[in-house]
Amino acid sequence: MAGALLVATLSTSSIALAEDRDERLRLVVPPWPGVTVKSEILAQLAEPLGYQVERLEVSSTVGYKTLTSGDSDAFLAGWLPAQQESYDAAMQAGAIIDLGNNVTGARMGFAVPGYVADAGITDAAQLGDAANAERFERTFYSIESGSTVTDFIDAAVEANTHGLGDWEVMSSSTPGMLSEVKAAVDEGRWIAFYGWTPHWMIPEYDVRILDDSENVFGPDNGSSDVRTVVAKEFAEANPNLTRLLDQVVFSAQEQSDFIKAYSLEQQDLEQVASEWLASHPEKVSAFLDGVTSRDGGEALASVKDTR
Repeated sequence: MAGALLVATLSTSSIALAEDRDERLRLVVPPWPGVTVKSEILAQLAEPLGYQVERLEVSSTVGYKTLTSGDSDAFLAGWLPAQQESYDAAMQAGAIIDLGNNVTGARMGFAVPGYVADAGITDAAQLGDAANAERFERTFYSIESGSTVTDFIDAAVEANTHGLGDWEVMSSSTPGMLSEVKAAVDEGRWIAFYGWTPHWMIPEYDVRILDDSENVFGPDNGSSDVRTVVAKEFAEANPNLTRLLDQVVFSAQEQSDFIKAYSLEQQDLEQVASEWLASHPEKVSAFLDGVTSRDGGEALASVKDTR
């Protein structure tokens, strides 16, 4: 991981042996299902180790301000480049450190259901082909008008990128867009829409995000970073917890799965996190590698004793 700046200044052994100053970890938790479940998973690991976990339900913009002011300690949903302005301001103030991605494989872009990809549509450049465009009814479904991503696709249509000049963009809310996707999937129709991972749409509709040589939704085929951001002063004073924060990493598919359980299937939050931990013992071991309880005990044993 790019965990960095702090971890680079302290040896692995010194981090593992150092005693944390704080018993409390205050997490920034905007009302997004992915960070909500991730934060609960982290809490179910940290609390058996002797830490108290508090959640601040604020927006990401406010969250960066609290990290800067010392009113919060960590944030597991530093989406970049979407939050670049707030992130850069906090970084330039010397208030935060970046421990790197806690989600691997995050992307956004042109998307189709799995059966469309299996029929051969794997690249956005194929959308404008006359025969394919007919099957898509020359329509692209997106989220709210005025959102950054809808502006991206509107600009692509205006520029005739990928031959989309005669396509119509149907913008709606996220639930509205996904209701169109569900209807198309139920009928086996071809549909092109704005997709992103991690999200429950991925497992629910076997969504595939298309290759995009024009990078309409951002560089590197719309790849995104989801960073673990920690208040610098807190990280320096709490190397053991910082090691845990640095090592909690999920694949986009893993996060999509637990978002589906919590957000779409509306399962209990604590249950979703507990069941995920129980079914991923190898991940739990990796998360806790070199970490101790606050009093210096063996972390994995402490967590297992509570399960």
